[in-house]
Amino acid sequence: MTTQLLDSPTQQRVDQWLSGSYDADSKAAIQKLIDEGNTTELTDAFYRDLEFGTGGLRGVLGVGSNRMNRYTVGAATQGLSNYINAAFPGQDISVAIAHDSRRMSPEFARIVADIFTANGIKVYLFSSLRPTPELSFAIRQLGCQSGIVVTASHNPPEYNGYKVYWNDGGQVVSPHADNIIAEVNKITSVDAIKFEGVPERIQLIDEEIDAPYVERLKSNAVNPDVIRRQADLNIVYTPIHGTGITLVPRTLEALGFTNVHIVEQQATPDGNFPTVKSPNPEERAAMQLALDLANELNADLVMATDPDADRVGAGARNHHGEFELLNGNQMASLIIYYLLNAWKDAGKLTGKEFVAKTIVTTDLIDRMCERYGVKCYNTLTGFKYIAEVIRELEGKEQFIAGGEESYGYLIGDFVRDKDAIASCAMIAELTASAKDRGLSLFDLLMAMYQENGFYYESLVSLTKKGKTGAEEIQQMMADFRANPPKEIAGSPVVRVDDYKALTRLDAKTGQSTVMKSGSMGIESSNVLQFFTADGTKVSARPSGTEPKIKFYVSVVEPLESKDAFDATYTQLKAKVQRVIDDLKLS
Repeated sequence: MTTQLLDSPTQQRVDQWLSGSYDADSKAAIQKLIDEGNTTELTDAFYRDLEFGTGGLRGVLGVGSNRMNRYTVGAATQGLSNYINAAFPGQDISVAIAHDSRRMSPEFARIVADIFTANGIKVYLFSSLRPTPELSFAIRQLGCQSGIVVTASHNPPEYNGYKVYWNDGGQVVSPHADNIIAEVNKITSVDAIKFEGVPERIQLIDEEIDAPYVERLKSNAVNPDVIRRQADLNIVYTPIHGTGITLVPRTLEALGFTNVHIVEQQATPDGNFPTVKSPNPEERAAMQLALDLANELNADLVMATDPDADRVGAGARNHHGEFELLNGNQMASLIIYYLLNAWKDAGKLTGKEFVAKTIVTTDLIDRMCERYGVKCYNTLTGFKYIAEVIRELEGKEQFIAGGEESYGYLIGDFVRDKDAIASCAMIAELTASAKDRGLSLFDLLMAMYQENGFYYESLVSLTKKGKTGAEEIQQMMADFRANPPKEIAGSPVVRVDDYKALTRLDAKTGQSTVMKSGSMGIESSNVLQFFTADGTKVSARPSGTEPKIKFYVSVVEPLESKDAFDATYTQLKAKVQRVIDDLKLS
């Protein structure tokens, strides 16, 4: 416990909550912290207002302006309501609302619904938990102007969050995001929030959206004959106590897969996530129960979705017969590799097709797209920017698929956010396709590397909590800008991209050029990228949704044969470690 005094802005927020029209329990919780002299917790809870980041509003549950509670959720919704009403004057406005299995998610969803209706807006509210991508689909299906999903994605149990969507089904981007923030910031008093809802303006939805969504997911299949031949593909799936249980098994069954096994210990939705430390399929521990069952059943494929079912982790047996989890770069690449080949074989590549990914996602995808004559657009981190590219190019170019390294993928454009339901279906299909040719999913991975180069990526994520942590992260970025590395792991840095200044520096000539900004997913953002002569790429980016700074390291070598996989893999891992040591990231 620290004895430091609160700074003036923090103290003002504390005083506002103690004197304002907040409930007695909230005031009592604040007073308890004051009586205990717990200025650390008070500072973290009140040093700022929750802000929209790459994923919207997200924070720890509890009292305070920097916490997720009925008042921060209420202020965001009131500001959003004001903006929507101003943006669509004279129209019959509607929004769709969904929520995941987290603590307070159903309650927050109802609070959000009440505030919208109090502001004259019709609400389509899912009657129970549903995946985030289905919310995106519902907005488009119902012709809504906006939508909300209450979720904190894969964060630990103490978090919740709030994602805002626009009428195209994608998360809000500029100028709407900036305008919404401005409206939210105008809500300076809790008394400005209209909490008293109008129940008659709420319409519950479920099967009328579920059924058409599943039908559209079925239309993504590029080779139904393969699925029929491999209907007994042995699949293990876990929703990790989240929303995936509502639609992943149903979709796999609708496609024709008959041998799907659910991890029963994790099948029941539970915001405490009792079987895992963190419900994140990026972490092996979260998938351990699924892996255990997969080994027991000699499964071909194991898949796990995060609580709101927009991300999916997957694994298959490697060439040593052991289950190996594929990372987000590998799975995004495999999905796009499979689809590019399928579109080519079907004669569907006309030169007007495109793929979209984020700037920190593997460049293997760029290389494959170039080989197939398909455009690959790179955006800032956040799937909302991929959705923006799809919207910008609608009617001009045909979207095939998109992905990001953080286990989020999208196939087709009827959803405008990463979709773990669609991804599970496609991963099952491409695994069935490989098996139909006597190959495993891992064999397909190695074949892709042989054709295009063995790209290996690693993520270093440093957690820096609270106000001091945020300041430390900003200082790290400032230091990298002031003193960029001239050499990384023995290879000279040849290019530096600064997305904050929107400049690209040629390190050989010293010449700096300005990046094109504005639409298509590129705007000023606190990201730095370093490129070396041997193809190594390092990206530095403070997270927009978590108290972390992330370093994405990518290296590449040719893969001469499948027999050379292990030796090349070892070489690449050693090279990544040299990069980490050189930049002092550990």
